[in-house]
Amino acid sequence: MTSATPFRTVLVANRGEIALRVMRTARRMSLGTVAVFSSADAEAPHVRAADRAVAIGGAQPAESYLSIPALLDAARRSGADAVHPGYGFLAENAAFASACRDAGLVFIGPSADAIAAMGDKAGAKRLVARVGVPCIPGYDGIEQDAAHLAAQAAAIGYPVMIKARAGGGGRGMRLVSNPDDFAAALRSARSEAQGAFGDSSVILERALVGARHIEVQVFADRLGRAIHLGERDCSVQRRHQKLIEEAPSPAVDPALRARLAESALAAVGAVPYEGAGTVEFLVDRDGRHYFIEMNTRLQVEHPVTEAITGLDLVEWQFRVAAGEALPMEQDAVRFEGHAIEVRLCAEDAARRFMPASGTLQMWQAPPGVRVEHALHSGIAIVPYYDSMIAKLVAHGRDRDEARRKLIDALDRLVALGLPTNRRFLARCLADPVFADGAATTAFIEERADALADRPGPADLRRVTLAALVLFQCSRNGNRYSNGDGDGNHDGEGDAHGAVASHPLAHRLPVPMRVQLEGAEVVAVGVRRVAARAVEVTVAGEIVRFELRAQRAAALTFAVDGVVDSVAFVRDADGAWLHHRGVECRVDDRTLSAPSRAAATGGDGILRASMNGRVVAVLAKVGDRVEAGTPLVTLEAMKMEHVHVAPRGGVIGALRVAEGEQVAAGAVLVEWVAESPAPSRPVNEPVVVDATMGDR
Repeated sequence: MTSATPFRTVLVANRGEIALRVMRTARRMSLGTVAVFSSADAEAPHVRAADRAVAIGGAQPAESYLSIPALLDAARRSGADAVHPGYGFLAENAAFASACRDAGLVFIGPSADAIAAMGDKAGAKRLVARVGVPCIPGYDGIEQDAAHLAAQAAAIGYPVMIKARAGGGGRGMRLVSNPDDFAAALRSARSEAQGAFGDSSVILERALVGARHIEVQVFADRLGRAIHLGERDCSVQRRHQKLIEEAPSPAVDPALRARLAESALAAVGAVPYEGAGTVEFLVDRDGRHYFIEMNTRLQVEHPVTEAITGLDLVEWQFRVAAGEALPMEQDAVRFEGHAIEVRLCAEDAARRFMPASGTLQMWQAPPGVRVEHALHSGIAIVPYYDSMIAKLVAHGRDRDEARRKLIDALDRLVALGLPTNRRFLARCLADPVFADGAATTAFIEERADALADRPGPADLRRVTLAALVLFQCSRNGNRYSNGDGDGNHDGEGDAHGAVASHPLAHRLPVPMRVQLEGAEVVAVGVRRVAARAVEVTVAGEIVRFELRAQRAAALTFAVDGVVDSVAFVRDADGAWLHHRGVECRVDDRTLSAPSRAAATGGDGILRASMNGRVVAVLAKVGDRVEAGTPLVTLEAMKMEHVHVAPRGGVIGALRVAEGEQVAAGAVLVEWVAESPAPSRPVNEPVVVDATMGDR
């Protein structure tokens, strides 16, 4: 017999959408909820949603969400008797699981021993190999001398993958294509692994290029029973980080599905296990599967499994943690239809997925799909945590129906105020390779040109629409004082949204200069030709807009008899627009407003390209550097970015130190230039790795 461990109040040791997700099920099960929050999250939605909330420290994760003493103290003060770790942060930390249980708290997850056993990649491979699970050939020995590792890599054969021995989520992972790059990649992987997990040791694996990333959802209880809930395909990734997940996998036939399930359950049986887990595999072009790792927690992509099974996996976690048996037997599990999830991230896909922070000025979730988020218009997206801000999940009778639903939802979703990967995700879903179910882990790299969003100078219609919005939102309609600064204008409209008329004097042509997405500045002429009609002229083309209605955040108009609308938000320099599934940034350069971009380095200064924390200063005063030499590494939203010298010269001053938090545009390095022109785009950081915490 096993002992029951009932609980009544759950502290969620996490933030954002996963905290809200856990609380939703807890409330349905009549459990109390406790939120924890850092100083950056004091007004966050998950704080307001909980029955109680406890402040646990500063904005940096180490001061709050990664602080075991702070979390245990919050549980004690709030009266919580259970802890759900969510994903990321301490979800796979054996010391945290052990500390919770030592404090008398029910840890909603596997034992500390199971977490430790599967958290060591080398040890996990040896464990599962003993029970017959196939593993990728490689090196997982104790000897960590660089020369020894290089020799092992050569023996394995390139390309080779370097992986941090501890932890996961892509941190400390590097793909190396040839021996010349091995030493630098090893140094980088070790440095990141040490910072993330306190352990710089690595393992090596043969890289399976163009494989499928398939994972199997498993559950086990204290009675020794374990079942699987099918597989998920997580092959669409950027820099080893998942962006799109689906269930079932279009690449898995019944025979392979049975082999994957058998291996997954064998891996679960390799250690005493209870609760949710995910066993991850790579499947090569010949249909052979290889164990990667086991994640001893709930996955970000669990909603796709919930969609096709109709089950609540968080409820299962609660019941198993309380000592109950699994809610159903393997034969009772049913799979219906197809589900696809995308991760909406605050990042600029056109700039190598550089993370973005700032204010999400407008947020409108689309109907018809499941949207997991903790957002609202006006919320601050801070640089300290993960770049994922929402998940969208579509379920259909078949894969194509789910895919089309999700594309439509992404087109309808409005997220304005900072860059997101929304449009990039829609292009991925619409790409013929993905539509055919043929996307591998190399999909984004191989389809980079097709997936790129590069509106050219011929995109005049978007320019005319941007000019119309700026014109209509100005205070008087014929000059650019930026109005009230809140997106309103004089005579905004009556109760029915009708556009107010303007004096005839406002019909004089107005010259404007607009800039879209940082491209070249375009000269535009705008003229009010009637009370509710505006003509915009650009490059000799005239577009007549018949104005129908205007409110603070939307403008309805007609062109050539076709009624259309645009959502927008204004700020001091211009506006963000969302039109027909495409958002763009427009800057008003009519009055020569200063550029939003950081200085490019032509003034002898290297500036931060984003908000972030300085994790490494790679040069010293007096160093002579070449263009492209790494100078400073910033970490933002769990991603490292190396800022390089835009031109050759001598370092004259370093303005930052390791551990310092800097704002976008802050001066990092000053130098004396020796070369007249840069060899790479200035202030464009080299993205070393993407590390999204749990992924």
